[in-house]
Amino acid sequence: MSQRLTRQQLQGLATVTAVPARHKVDRSFGLPAGFYIATVALYLAFIAVMAATFMNPELAIPMAIFAGFVVLAFGLAGYWVKMQPHNDAAAPSWSELASRGIDTLNGRLTANQAAVQVLTLPVLILCWGLAIAVIVAFT
Repeated sequence: MSQRLTRQQLQGLATVTAVPARHKVDRSFGLPAGFYIATVALYLAFIAVMAATFMNPELAIPMAIFAGFVVLAFGLAGYWVKMQPHNDAAAPSWSELASRGIDTLNGRLTANQAAVQVLTLPVLILCWGLAIAVIVAFT
């Protein structure tokens, strides 16, 4: 059960400090920025393939909105990685990732394995868009 505590009781139980405790925060996800740039480029390439396949002036605004969402979503994540305070960690370079690897729930991955794992979905989406473009071209 819960009970109401007065300010005096609470101060007797709690240790109040004037300076909050500093916690180290790693917002880089342990991956180089090139992975995110490649992901954005692949998603934008899919949107470009769809725009070129279904060339229609009525689709210009929706395609621009889709591209804007992709850029803003990844841009916000990029801003979040650089955000202060307590962010002492920087995104590793490709050479750092190649030498250390990265720990995932599936175990330790090398840099190439991490690249495959991160970029598989965007590549598949782009291939799907290209397949749709081929189907539309032959119909």
